[in-house]
Amino acid sequence: MATAVDSASAQYKPNIPKVKGKQCLMALPKGGYFPDAIEQGRYGPVFPKTPANYGFTIIAKIIPGREEAFYKHAKVLEKAIQDTPDFLAILSLHFLRWILFPINGETYFMYQGIFDTDFDKYTEDAVSLFGVSGIDTVFENLEGFPKDWATNPAAFVTFVREHHFPSFLEYAEYSYTSAKEIKRALAVKNSFEDMLDNMQL
Repeated sequence: MATAVDSASAQYKPNIPKVKGKQCLMALPKGGYFPDAIEQGRYGPVFPKTPANYGFTIIAKIIPGREEAFYKHAKVLEKAIQDTPDFLAILSLHFLRWILFPINGETYFMYQGIFDTDFDKYTEDAVSLFGVSGIDTVFENLEGFPKDWATNPAAFVTFVREHHFPSFLEYAEYSYTSAKEIKRALAVKNSFEDMLDNMQL
């Protein structure tokens, strides 16, 4: 989880050239923040944007006996995307991965996401999304998750921050590129290929 930066972290500088679309790797200090470039957000320091954009890794213990609820929830979201492909569009996601794994006989849940908005806005947008859609969050099956999350976004954000484990290395083959830009580039590529195909008719 997020911790205060220590003296050893002072050697890290957010001085990696931000060349959009190029290969880039960034080493981050322990705790996830650059000591000389901490930006304050609505709920605390904002985790920095990396070549892979924004993201988090949440690890939390599940309520005993709730394992099956996670698999059922995954199918609910799968159906939502099939019915409405842009169901999660508000989250500006690149990738999302859910994992259940055991530690000393207890089951933990890991939620990994890469997205284009900042850490806190992503969480606020998730609360808004679930409220509008009527689909509950799978986080309700985690120990310590606030019962009033639907009406208390700040409590949701606090839980996420307390269970986030910052990465210390992030690499992107196409750095600092948003999901919208990637989709736009693919659309142009497909249109160009269609044009070439039509010219050959």
